[in-house]
Amino acid sequence: MFLEPQETMPQTSVVFSSFLGPSCSGQVQPGMGERGGGAGGSGDLIFQDGRLISGSLEALMEHLVPTVDYYPDRTYIFTFLLSSRVFIPPHDLLARVGQICLQQRQQLEAGPEKAKLKSFSAKIVQLLKEWTEAFPYDFQDEKAMAELKAITHRVTQCDEENGTVKKAIAQMTQSLLLSLAARSQLQELREKLRPSAVDKGPVLKAKPPAAQKDILGLCCDPLVLAQQLTHIELDRVSNIHPEDLMQIISHMDSLDNHRCRGDLTKTYSLEAYDNWFNCLSMLVATEVCRVVKKKHRTRVLEFFIDVARECFNIGNFNSMMAIISGMNLSPVARLKKTWSKVKTAKFDVLEHHMDPSSNFCNYRTALQGATQRSQMANSSREKIVIPVFNLFVKDIYFLHKIHTNHLPNGHVNFKKFWEISRQIHEFMTWTQVECPFEKDKKIQSYLLTAPIYSEEALFIASFESEGPENHMEKDSWKTLRTTLLNRA
Repeated sequence: MFLEPQETMPQTSVVFSSFLGPSCSGQVQPGMGERGGGAGGSGDLIFQDGRLISGSLEALMEHLVPTVDYYPDRTYIFTFLLSSRVFIPPHDLLARVGQICLQQRQQLEAGPEKAKLKSFSAKIVQLLKEWTEAFPYDFQDEKAMAELKAITHRVTQCDEENGTVKKAIAQMTQSLLLSLAARSQLQELREKLRPSAVDKGPVLKAKPPAAQKDILGLCCDPLVLAQQLTHIELDRVSNIHPEDLMQIISHMDSLDNHRCRGDLTKTYSLEAYDNWFNCLSMLVATEVCRVVKKKHRTRVLEFFIDVARECFNIGNFNSMMAIISGMNLSPVARLKKTWSKVKTAKFDVLEHHMDPSSNFCNYRTALQGATQRSQMANSSREKIVIPVFNLFVKDIYFLHKIHTNHLPNGHVNFKKFWEISRQIHEFMTWTQVECPFEKDKKIQSYLLTAPIYSEEALFIASFESEGPENHMEKDSWKTLRTTLLNRA
C-alpha cells in the first residue's frame, strides 16, 4: 500500500547539483537575462523582488524556452520541469516546447537575425540536455522520445556545415539511452525482489531453539550495526528520484478525487523504501520477542537502544526511528518484566528526540543541526543526513495541500513550487552522499533476509515470554490459541 501522511509514525545518479545551488531562490541570475515581453511572454509572469512567483502555464512554458539573447535560470529549469508534471504530462510539455522552438526558428529564418540561428539551436540542445540528465525517466514514454527526436531533427538542420550541434545531440541521446537502460535493469531487479502481498511471517506454536542465530550472535558492536544500516539506507534512498517524489502529489490527488492520475508504477521506489522502514521495525521486534531467556532479551533491547543512539550520532534518523518504532510495538512494549531490567535512560533520550509533539519539533531541531554539520563537513562521515522519510513525505504533501496550485487570477502559484523544489533539492543532495563505512556483507545479508515474525507471531512469542496480565490480554491470548488450534 502506498505510504500516506500520518500524524504518528506508521508501522509501515540524478544530475542535479548543477541546477540548484545552496538556495533555490528563483532569483534572476546575472548574465542569464530575462525573457522579452509580448503576448504570452513575461507580461503574464509576476515577479516580486526579482523572484518569479506566479504566471500562466503558457507563459511559464515560454519562459522555459531559450531565445537568441536569453537562457533560463537553471533553478527555474529544474523547478518548472519538476512541478509542470502536476499540470501537464512531460510528453505534452515537450511537444509544446517543440512548437515554441519551431515558431522562434521560423522568425529567425525570416528576419535579419538568421546568422544567430546556430546559437539558438545550441541553446535548445543545452536545455534538452539538462532535461534528459535531470529527468531521464520522462523519456521512457514513447511519446516523449518521439517528440525529442522531432525537435532534435529540426535543430540539426541548422548545423549542416560543421556538425557541432549534431555531435552534442548524439552525445545527449547516448547518455539518455544508457540511463534508461540502467533504470530498466533496476526495475526488473526490483520486480523479482518485490515481496509477495501474502504475509509469510511464521505463526509459532513454540519458540525457535535458543541456539538459532540472532543479531547479537552476528554483531555485538552497536556502531558497526548502525553503519551497516546506514549503508542500506543510502543504497535504497539513492533509487529515489525527484519525479518520484512529485508522484506523491499526483497520487494523493487521485485518492482525493477518486480517480486515477499519474503513473503509479513510478511510486515503487517510494514504496520499497517505506517498506524497508517497516521491515526494520518488525525485525527489531522479532529479535526481542524470539528470545527465550529474559536476561538475553534485556541484552537485545539494550543493544538496539545503543544502535539507535549510534544512528542518531551518524545522522541516520530513518533507521533510528524504525528501531524506536519496533521497540514501541505492543508485543515488545508489554514485556514489563524485561523492560524493568533495562537501563532506560538512553531510551528516554531517544524518545525525547523523536517526540511527536509540536510536529516533531525536537527531531526537526536535530535534523537542522545535522544539515548544518553536513554543509560545513570536511569528511564524508559528517555529510550523512538521512531524514525520517515518512515525515519528509508528509511535509511535501502538507505544502501541497495548504497552498493552492492556482491563484484567483488563474496563474500557477509558482511560489509554492519553489518551496517544494527547494525541499526536494535538499533531500536529493543527501541521497548523493557516498557511504564512508566499510561494508559487511554478512551483517547486511542478515538485516535484509532474516525471518521476520508476523504481528500475530510476535504476540504469541510475547505472551509465551510473559503471560497476559489483564482481561484484555487474556482475551487476546485466548483468541490466538484458538486460532492456532483451528489451523492445526
